[in-house]
Amino acid sequence: MILSQTPLMPREKLLKFGVESLSDAELLALFLRTGTRNFSVLALSEKLLSEFGSFYHLMNATHAEFCQKHGLGTAKYTQLKAVVELSQRYLKVQIAHKNFLTSPALTHHYLASHLAHKEQEIFMVLFLDNQNHVIVTKEMFIGTYNCVEVHPREIARYALQYNAAGLILAHNHPSGIAEPSQADRDITQQIIKTCDLLDIRILDHIVIGKGEYVSFAERGWI
Repeated sequence: MILSQTPLMPREKLLKFGVESLSDAELLALFLRTGTRNFSVLALSEKLLSEFGSFYHLMNATHAEFCQKHGLGTAKYTQLKAVVELSQRYLKVQIAHKNFLTSPALTHHYLASHLAHKEQEIFMVLFLDNQNHVIVTKEMFIGTYNCVEVHPREIARYALQYNAAGLILAHNHPSGIAEPSQADRDITQQIIKTCDLLDIRILDHIVIGKGEYVSFAERGWI
């Protein structure tokens, strides 16, 4: 007779197989810690993810939206926001010690964590030293839902201030669709021409959508 094995609880599964083995619901269950009278913690996690539509939408819910759900409140909301901010700061520390050319996935992940949830277009620049390590990241320009005005000379001015040897450009599309527009391609070329005069390289321009991104370098446009 073959006895069926009891599924591992999220904590035991993490310790045995690593955190990468956990589903979104299992990760959320670890965060929530307890369920309710009607739902186990794992069942509550699955219910919340179903109601919000995705882990992304749950993480970016407003205070009012979050607290409307049974089993959630202000304490859990503040904890969740702290977790989001902690992950962003951790990624920022990581990219500061990595060479961009050897860790593009980390760079894309950092930019997505910073930009994907924004409701306005934000144009961001990563200023790099001559070893392709990040000196500083800066939100340069903030626009509306579907456009942002970018000034290449201002980017060049900050590059000189930080003594940057290279730049990574990035902006988000709040619509969620990462495909670059012709205007995105045009402004990229203007920035490249401006920075070429100062011997500053543009390594990439990354457009962040919701769950997707487009890299100009990967497309062969830079």
